[in-house]
Amino acid sequence: MLVAEILKDKGDAVFSIRPDVRLGEACGELDRQKVGALIVCDGDRAVGVLSERDVVRAISRGGKAALEKPVSDFMTADIVFAAPAETVAVLMSRMTDRRIRHLPVLRDGRLAGVISIGDVVKCQIAEATQEAESLRTYIAAG
Repeated sequence: MLVAEILKDKGDAVFSIRPDVRLGEACGELDRQKVGALIVCDGDRAVGVLSERDVVRAISRGGKAALEKPVSDFMTADIVFAAPAETVAVLMSRMTDRRIRHLPVLRDGRLAGVISIGDVVKCQIAEATQEAESLRTYIAAG
């Protein structure tokens, strides 16, 4: 399955936040949107990803004072992107190797969606289930 197919089913919503927003406000946005990461955008350009993991590290290192600092102090600035034509197997490998859970998707240089590790696992399970059902049908027909 391709990234484009996952986004077709999931939708192309991208929850983003500006780099100057305070970390405490970003935590509220993560909660409101019920997501594990926000794409940090300066205008229409992605400049980072703020994940729950980034928030935990910020508070662990800076205490409550970290919540008053800008997201840009804690975001992951080295963004790893996905492309619509990539396969789920490629994404799973990239996510595992880089230890990341969210990949923004770029289409023609613009954000087209976000793929999470949950989306990848869901896709893998669906493919395995479909394959098992095909084998059952083949065996029953034989």
